[in-house]
Amino acid sequence: MSITLLGLGPGSPELLTRQAWELLHEASEIYLRTRQHPVVAAFPETLTTHSFDALYEGAESFEQVYAAIVERVLELGSRPGGVIYAVPGHPFVAEATAPEIARRARQRGIPVRILSGISFLEAVFAALGVDPFPHTSLVDAFELANMHVPPFPPDAPALIAQIHSRQMAAEVKLTLMALYPDEHPVHLVHAAGTPDEVVESLALYEIDRSPHTGLLTSLYLPPLGPHTSMERFQEVVARLRAPDGCPWDRQQTHQSMRPHLLEETYEVLEALDEDDPEKLAEELGDLLFQIVFHAQIGSEAGTFDMAAVAHGITTKLIRRHPHVFGDVQVEGVEGVLLNWERLKAKEQREKGDERESLLDGVPRGLPALAQSRAYQRKAARAGFDQPDREGVYARIAEALKAVRQTDDAVARAARVGDLLFVVARLADRLGVDPETALREANARFRQRFEFVEQAARSRGREVGELGVEEMNALWEEAKQKAGR
Repeated sequence: MSITLLGLGPGSPELLTRQAWELLHEASEIYLRTRQHPVVAAFPETLTTHSFDALYEGAESFEQVYAAIVERVLELGSRPGGVIYAVPGHPFVAEATAPEIARRARQRGIPVRILSGISFLEAVFAALGVDPFPHTSLVDAFELANMHVPPFPPDAPALIAQIHSRQMAAEVKLTLMALYPDEHPVHLVHAAGTPDEVVESLALYEIDRSPHTGLLTSLYLPPLGPHTSMERFQEVVARLRAPDGCPWDRQQTHQSMRPHLLEETYEVLEALDEDDPEKLAEELGDLLFQIVFHAQIGSEAGTFDMAAVAHGITTKLIRRHPHVFGDVQVEGVEGVLLNWERLKAKEQREKGDERESLLDGVPRGLPALAQSRAYQRKAARAGFDQPDREGVYARIAEALKAVRQTDDAVARAARVGDLLFVVARLADRLGVDPETALREANARFRQRFEFVEQAARSRGREVGELGVEEMNALWEEAKQKAGR
C-alpha cells in the first residue's frame, strides 16, 4: 500500500530527473493523468501504462475529472503493490490532483512518495530569458477567464498557465483588457522545454490568433507600468507616515483629516458635474488617498487596516447581493432595494444593533437635500408615500400656498422647509437627484451671471449699474450661448 507521485517534467525526455528515469525503468505499471505529454513516447517498452484521458471526454467539468482521478488513485494506492501516478511537470506546481491525493492519502494512512520533476516554470522562464523574482504572479487561465478584472498587481509581471486553446486565450484576453491596453506587449510561450518550443512576442489583442496555441501554452504578461497597483499606493502612504516620512502627514489623525475627506468628496462631485473624465480620475485618486490614509492610521493604532477594509466591504457586497452571488430571485430594482433593506436589518439584529427607526441609517451629516431624499426613499419603501406624481404635485401646491399665507417669520421658515422637502421628493420621483440638480443649477447661475458681469464691464459699467431690462436681456443671451 503506497502512492508514488511522479513529475514527468515539462516535455523533453532529457529533462526527466535521474530518479524519475530509474523509476520508469524499474516499474512494471504506471497511471498517467494524461498521455498528452511528449515524455510518454520515450517510456520503456516494458512499462504498462494506463491513463485517465477517457474521463476528460465524458465529464461536464475539469473539477469532476480531477475528483474522479483522486478517488481512483487513492483506491489503487490501497492495493498491496500501491500505485505510481505520473503528471506533467512537477506534482505540486499547477497540478490539481497530486496535492489533493497526497493530503487525503496521509489522512488514510497511505504512505506517499514524491518524485519531483522540473516544472513548466523553469522551462518557460528559460525560454523567456527572465528571472521570476522578486514577485511574478502565477495565474491559472481557467480562473482568470471566469473573472472580470485581473486578480494580481499590474505593476509586476504575471505568468498565466494553461492557455490550452484559442477560445481560452480569447476569454483570458477579455479579462486582461479590462485593465491592460489592447496594444500591451505580451509573450506566448508554446511547448517550453521541448524541441517544438516557440516564443511569440505580440500585442495583447492578438493572443487568440496564434496557430501554435495548445496544451503546453503559457502567457507572460509584462508589467503595466510603475505606480499602477494598490499595493504600491499603500506603500507610498505608509512611507509618508513612517518615522522618517513627511512631518505634516505624520501628525494627522482621523479627526484632523475630516475636513480634507469632505473637501475631496465635493471635488469628485464637481468633476462629475463637469463630465470631465480626466479630472474625475485625478479627483478619485485624491479621495482614494483619504481612504488609504485613514486605513494606515488604523493600522498603526492596531484597530484596523486596509485588508480589513477590503474584506469588510467585499464580504458585505457579496452577502447583500444573493441575487448575483447566490440563488435568490428578486424582481427589478425595487426588489433589489427591498431585499437590501431586509438584509441590513437582519445584520443589525445579529450584531445586537437593531435600530428603532428605518431612518436611523441615514447619516445626520448629509447635505440637507440629500438627507431629505434619503429619508423619503426609506419611508417610501415602507409604503409611506404618495401613490403617484400627481399626489406629489398636489403636496407642492399645498406647501407653496402655506408659504404665501404665512406672515410669521418662524412659521414661514418652517413652511419653506416643507416646500423644499416635498420638491426633493418630486425630484426623486422624476429620477432626478435633487442635490445634484441644485448643484448644477448653481453652476449654471454662476456661469450666466459671470457673463452678465463681463458684458457690463465691456460697456464700461458694473452689473449693478444696469437697468432691469438690460440685465434680463443679457441673461437671456447667456442662456442662449449656453444652449439651455
